[in-house]
Amino acid sequence: MKKLFPYKWELVFWLFIAFFFNQADRQIFNVLLLDIQNDLGLTPDKMGLVGTALILVNGLLLPVAGLLGDRISKKWILVGALLLWSTATALTGLSMGLPALILLRSVATGGGEAFYSPSANKLISENHAEDTRATAISIHQVALYLGFIISGVIATLVAKSWGWRSAFFLFGGCGIVLAGLMAWRIHPDQTPKEKEPVGTLIGGGLKAFFRCRTAWLLALACAGFQFSGQAFLMWAPAYMQEGFSLGSTRAAFDASFYPQMASIFGVMLGARLADGHIGRLFSARLWVQIAGLVLGAPFFYLIGKSGTEGVVCAAMAGYGLFKGMYDSNLFAAVYDVIDARYRAMATSFMMMFSYLIACLSPWLLGALRPAIGLSGGMALMALVYLFSALPLVAAVRFTLKKDIHSLKYN
Repeated sequence: MKKLFPYKWELVFWLFIAFFFNQADRQIFNVLLLDIQNDLGLTPDKMGLVGTALILVNGLLLPVAGLLGDRISKKWILVGALLLWSTATALTGLSMGLPALILLRSVATGGGEAFYSPSANKLISENHAEDTRATAISIHQVALYLGFIISGVIATLVAKSWGWRSAFFLFGGCGIVLAGLMAWRIHPDQTPKEKEPVGTLIGGGLKAFFRCRTAWLLALACAGFQFSGQAFLMWAPAYMQEGFSLGSTRAAFDASFYPQMASIFGVMLGARLADGHIGRLFSARLWVQIAGLVLGAPFFYLIGKSGTEGVVCAAMAGYGLFKGMYDSNLFAAVYDVIDARYRAMATSFMMMFSYLIACLSPWLLGALRPAIGLSGGMALMALVYLFSALPLVAAVRFTLKKDIHSLKYN
């Protein structure tokens, strides 16, 4: 009997669910931040330090993740990563102070997330040709947005009834069960029969990435995008809760529903625009990303500067729409200029650089909070967001055409 869906789309389904829990496990910390802070007696800068440590460890481990993604079965990397971060999430519910939070949220949760992204996106790209690749990656990306929306509401409701620790037990336990289902359903992927020596593979990946000027410009843009975005993700629920005197559930809903739901439309729109024009316009993916950053920055600024809840929610929706457009081609743009053998490593190098820069923003926003407030911090992040478009403009103007031609004919 013919399957209702080809395996390539079943794969997207399972990775969609895994990515949902990946982001949900991160978001429940953000929406319960004030509860955790008050219960454990921590200051805002220390809470920001937890987010900074997670992003830092994530970035440092990404090259290792990329190397393994180019050498061994990506199926078992993904299953192992899911099991690691889900276990860490469950154990977070037992934390009694800052050291435990940093250890579990950075080493375990951040480490698990680091190994997920390069292998997941490469596995999707290997199972989808150019005409469906960005669409498949974007469908997978939608899980990020739903993970933030749904988990925020569920976590705050669970926390109200049974305390903030119970939310971590719930989501961590569900992720552990999912790891078993994925081990059962995902097909073993093909690994090279003749594996290159580790030194050769690392050297090849380094050359492929660092000799490609477009890849570096993409990494610079991504760093600014992540710097602003990571600060928003961590502090937006607290900003809504304190700035508009909202309850934790309502604040979590506002801070996640409007930007993330709009991002779903943005990521699908951006993917279809890029996939539909890439055959006629080689720079289509970058133009979509440029539009996302330039058009999204004013909405980001309005989030911090408006004193009305309704206007802030509308601004978050506008920001989310154009953030999704940028997200839609984040990985596909890199794959256009990097040899297929080194795409996992190239992705990891780009994200490592981005996270090493972005890891400072959660701490910075917490440290600046007494002086300029979270509203001033949000407005400041909007300027970083806008300037992130400049490297992409430079890539379109000076490097992209040459790098695509070089990859195709060398």
